[in-house]
Amino acid sequence: MDFISKTTYLEYLSCGKNAWLRCYKPELKSLFKLSDFDKSLVDKGNLVEDWARKLFPDGVLITESDEEALRITKQHIADKTHVIFQSKFIHDKFLAKNDVLEYDKFNDCWNLYEIKGTNTLDENVKEIDHIEDATFQTIILKAVGIKVGKVFIIHLNKEYVREEEINVEELFIKDDITEEVKNREENTKEKMQKAAECLFQQNEQALVCQCVYSGRSAHCATFNYSYPNIPEYSVHDLSRIGNSKKKLESLVDSQIFDINEIPEDFELTPNQQNQVYVHKTQKPIVDLVAIKKELKSLAYPLYFLDYETYPPAIPLFKGFKPYQQIPFQFSLHIIDDEDSEPIHLEYLHENATDPSLSIILKLKEMIGPNGNIITWNKRFEKGINTQLAERNPEYADFIEDINSRIYDLMEIFQKQFYVHPGFKGKVSIKKVLPILVPKLSYKELEIKEGGSAMEAWYEMVFGSGSQADKNKIADDLRKYCGLDTYAMYAIWKELMKIVWQ
Repeated sequence: MDFISKTTYLEYLSCGKNAWLRCYKPELKSLFKLSDFDKSLVDKGNLVEDWARKLFPDGVLITESDEEALRITKQHIADKTHVIFQSKFIHDKFLAKNDVLEYDKFNDCWNLYEIKGTNTLDENVKEIDHIEDATFQTIILKAVGIKVGKVFIIHLNKEYVREEEINVEELFIKDDITEEVKNREENTKEKMQKAAECLFQQNEQALVCQCVYSGRSAHCATFNYSYPNIPEYSVHDLSRIGNSKKKLESLVDSQIFDINEIPEDFELTPNQQNQVYVHKTQKPIVDLVAIKKELKSLAYPLYFLDYETYPPAIPLFKGFKPYQQIPFQFSLHIIDDEDSEPIHLEYLHENATDPSLSIILKLKEMIGPNGNIITWNKRFEKGINTQLAERNPEYADFIEDINSRIYDLMEIFQKQFYVHPGFKGKVSIKKVLPILVPKLSYKELEIKEGGSAMEAWYEMVFGSGSQADKNKIADDLRKYCGLDTYAMYAIWKELMKIVWQ
């Protein structure tokens, strides 16, 4: 490694050993491979940056790399070019590549703008790292003799609603974080020095992955490499253990990683207690009375409903906000009574137009006035429905009726009426299905999860592939979404069998 970029620095802050391994262990390259979802985030970030540059119509983009980029940056600084995109500076062991530098001729200084693909700067969420990012950049600029004026974060305006054309000035918000950066500088300098000491040293044994004190979802890419003896399913997988830092620290400091080794008197939440119990005994918890009560409350016909959606950073259609979900597909499996075979109906929007009205009209055509609508995670489906009504208020009564009839099948598992060791503390349909209906599987599908589905739809309607390629995507999307609703039906059927056997 030659220099520490802001990306590497921020990765160091998350896990120093992980950042070091990325730099020095090429044999671990596969562990850092981006998922389809992560790739889509990168693409969205690049698109946001392209749009944000429109705020500075006279900006000059530096496309060159390495030494040439440094040379061109130096020349633009000397010429006091009004706006520079992707300027590049190196100081000591650090490298800064700035999204926007704007020359302020009245104060003879440079304003720094960092462009972010998020729609908030809320200090209670992880986007606070954007300020650390900007502080890192500011320190390097000052170190190479650049007089820095104000520092801004440019991010998407979450309240912006697109009209026919995008209004760039309204799409983005410029947050002045000059004071926040000033207050952080000394502390960030210290962290940068520690990052250099860590990342330029050669002794891997001196590094410790601190992710061992975090829940599974917060683990770095190389956690299993650093801790090969920790079970694949461990105390890190206890339900919401990441929210109980002291509890997890106590287990880790006691070298307790295997769930079987958790002491009987160790303080756990009720959900965690159930998770540990079923793992230790390998016996499920099944509350037949509670499950029967839930199922008996349902009114026929039953409509098993699932949406697929796409959340573009830059709104694609009129009436949408940044990152607002576009429902482009739904699947329905319908049964008239508990003994009938399900009928499958579906809709997939295959045009580069707003699907909202078509979705509503198809739902109105396929869903009758009576019976419960079964979903998995009703908050999502009800939210999509509410937004459909906001964009099409003439159908608000119909949508309100649909939402009033929704029943969330996932709640049987959330409420701990059915807890199985195979769920491993989760209640997603992809955890429940293999246990209750093992003959059904997503493994053979081309599209296996929602992140891939959304990217596939975008490629189908906006991509440059052949018609044959688009037809293949459409077929794969139908198979995936159709399995989601059939899986709900199959789980319901199995629960019915269990409680009335």
